[in-house]
Amino acid sequence: MARDDTHRAIEAVFRIERARLIASLARMTRDVDRAEELAQDALLIALAEWPKSGVPANPGAWLTAAAKRRAVDGFRRSAMARRKHDELARDMDEADDSVAAIEAAIDDELGDELLGLIFAACHPVIAPDARAALTLRLVGGLTVEEIARAFLSNDATIAARITRAKKAIAKAGVAFEVPRGAELAARRASVLEVIYLIFNEGYAATAGPSLVRPPLCAEAQRLGRILTGLMPEEPEVLALLALMEIQASRLAARAGPDGKFVPLTEQNRARWDQLLIRRGLTALARVEALGGADGPYALQAALAACHARARRAGDTDWERIAALYDRLRQVMPSPVVELNRAVAHSMAYGPEAGLRLVDEIAEEAVLRNYAPLPAARGDFLFRAGRLAEARMAFEDAAKLAGNAREREWLLARADACGG
Repeated sequence: MARDDTHRAIEAVFRIERARLIASLARMTRDVDRAEELAQDALLIALAEWPKSGVPANPGAWLTAAAKRRAVDGFRRSAMARRKHDELARDMDEADDSVAAIEAAIDDELGDELLGLIFAACHPVIAPDARAALTLRLVGGLTVEEIARAFLSNDATIAARITRAKKAIAKAGVAFEVPRGAELAARRASVLEVIYLIFNEGYAATAGPSLVRPPLCAEAQRLGRILTGLMPEEPEVLALLALMEIQASRLAARAGPDGKFVPLTEQNRARWDQLLIRRGLTALARVEALGGADGPYALQAALAACHARARRAGDTDWERIAALYDRLRQVMPSPVVELNRAVAHSMAYGPEAGLRLVDEIAEEAVLRNYAPLPAARGDFLFRAGRLAEARMAFEDAAKLAGNAREREWLLARADACGG
């Protein structure tokens, strides 16, 4: 194999194995920065040796072994070696602090190690935006520049978030392992929240000139698939993947050729990705078979499935959607859920029903500067024939919209109400 081809092969292998490698090393060293350094060291060793010896049959294992040897060498040289040995020995309930014991401590299933890294990166001691950045960096393998570009931020801001997250992990003594017992459910919720936060920022960009950022959606889906592979019997994990797959199927139809926003009821459904819909529906069926149909992500996936199953907008079962929102508000109460419920009821039972429900939540603090609230009210008023009020509502929504394309669409709706 030519040298350039070997280098490309090494870089491809490293991209694939990077997250597992860092997971294994973080568990060994209890230090994310050190784990990243050791992973990079392993890459440099491979770049030096593989062009001469060829790519090994199991390149992931080779990189892991090279990084572990470098880590053990560091332990030997470090004045803190005894403390490191003792910590690992206590974790194993053994007194043996030999190098063999250190290696034994980290030779668990790679799936457990990767899952431990995900749980650490999404730990509640870290701020949500920093959790998302750290997860994309450690598990997704994105560079700081790529993360900054995805979130329309700058490199310094993203780097600072990642640094703060690593410091929070170190200060709290977060273990790079899967929590047990009652803690598992709470921590799993944080992991799912982070992945869905990443997805939503791609599906409905909160700022900037574009409606969607597909690379973020794709990365969130990839993380979801990793998680379902590691936790295949967890209904809410499968449900989140189902929800993302079905929603992602509509990405290509959310904007017209001119980049302008196209609402769900007006989208060209021929542009929906049927493969993603089938995968999402299959995952949702598995959730229901596991008895998880009433979980918050399962209910949201069921809502998305109602739209996916309708061949035309007029075929949408809005009464079922309204009923699902009635259930969702019980398991996941929030003003945003209540607003979406009002929209569903307006479609199922008429705009006046939506107006009644939206009036009940109009004073909620979290909705005060939330563009979808006046936008929904504008739609209800428009369909009720109250055009002057609808125009004012759409204009109010446009003032609050952070996304340029969304703002254009709201102003167009205001114009459609006439003078």
